[in-house]
Amino acid sequence: MENADLIISARWVIPVEPALAVLADHAVAVRGGRIAAVLPAAEAERRYAAAERVRLDEHALIPGLVNLHTHAAMTLMRGLADDLPLMQWLKDHVWPAEAKHVSHEFVHDGTLLACAEMLRGGVTCFSEMYFFPDAAAKAALEARMRAVIGIIAIELPTAYASDADDYIAKGLATRDAFRDEKRLSFSMAPHAPYTVADRTFARMLTIAEELDLPIHVHLHETDEEIQQSLARHAKRPLERLHALGMVGPRLIAVHGVHLTREEIALLARYGASVAHCPSSNLKLASGFAPVAAMIDAGVNVGIGTDGAASNNRLDMFEEMRTAALLAKAVAHRADAMPAHQALAAATLAGARALGLDQSIGSLVPGKCADLCAVSLADVELAPVFDPISHLVYAAGREHVTHVWCEGELLVEEGRLTRWSRPDLLRRAHSWRDRLAPDQKA
Repeated sequence: MENADLIISARWVIPVEPALAVLADHAVAVRGGRIAAVLPAAEAERRYAAAERVRLDEHALIPGLVNLHTHAAMTLMRGLADDLPLMQWLKDHVWPAEAKHVSHEFVHDGTLLACAEMLRGGVTCFSEMYFFPDAAAKAALEARMRAVIGIIAIELPTAYASDADDYIAKGLATRDAFRDEKRLSFSMAPHAPYTVADRTFARMLTIAEELDLPIHVHLHETDEEIQQSLARHAKRPLERLHALGMVGPRLIAVHGVHLTREEIALLARYGASVAHCPSSNLKLASGFAPVAAMIDAGVNVGIGTDGAASNNRLDMFEEMRTAALLAKAVAHRADAMPAHQALAAATLAGARALGLDQSIGSLVPGKCADLCAVSLADVELAPVFDPISHLVYAAGREHVTHVWCEGELLVEEGRLTRWSRPDLLRRAHSWRDRLAPDQKA
């Protein structure tokens, strides 16, 4: 017999690759933090001597979800200033609160709270963009999650950095400090065309090419952003980035709400990705992203939550469902973004955008054992005809029971294995007390 560290058998294993595959009564064998095999459960019993066996008789076992766009620390601003358009929300509420309160401690505590929420919802990897990336990296390591930490840059001074060069220098120092952490990787994260100058974009592109990093940037989120760019640069934002040489396989265009057919074709031609954040787009009234048109054109579309300040949940199950339903409504086609495609967007497509698809995003031998188990046994999910359909249209994060990252159990029967819930709540309440007086004023 072969040795394994862990055998997880499930009623259904949904590997994402190949698309539409549903493997009934199968198992995943884990050895050294990686998937050793995906095989029938009965065969796994005969073939492997395992240190641990987990049976999930009414569950779907899927890859850990990949949240392609977050501002994790902003979880501490959840509900701070709701029901406002993007620029008013930013200028009158978020930016002033950040100027007064954002610090290393704020980012660490907010990211830790976000990690707890994401893990309980089946997320094993998130792509982060915020200040004090070293604090976010430390929190992700404490959570034992996989994270892609953005090296952020804007032209405005903050408590974190004085100018764009300072942001980049500090971000690169963070990368150097954490470069040996195998669950952490990095991206270049220029905030947006309306906060970043051409010179900074060009410098970040050069660094991304030298270090082989993705480029994570807000792009075409609102019509106002586009009109502002036309007034200042006589170009739409994507046209401006294309002229700078930034449109390519590294580019992750966050939101991509206002894209013309020609712009979608440009993204597809150059192999760029889009991070679709449907709930945030709806809540900020940014518009409806043409997701079906992007997918039909061949654009790699992943899914993100955005920050909890503009969502207000870091719930990838809700994002999958919303993305699928909106795609149908916008395209006027019921077959736009079917369930299996929404699941792939929340797993493999996100991994591909981050350059991690050789390691995560699907249940394939040799990949990391980043896994999520979803119970389909409850009455609100009965009967089950198609487990993939249920994962997207019926199940929610409350049905996640187990989560592993590299074979390490981080959620068991819905409970976090590594933290004290009271401690997380204490940190959150402490920050609420500090932030609340500003809003009352």
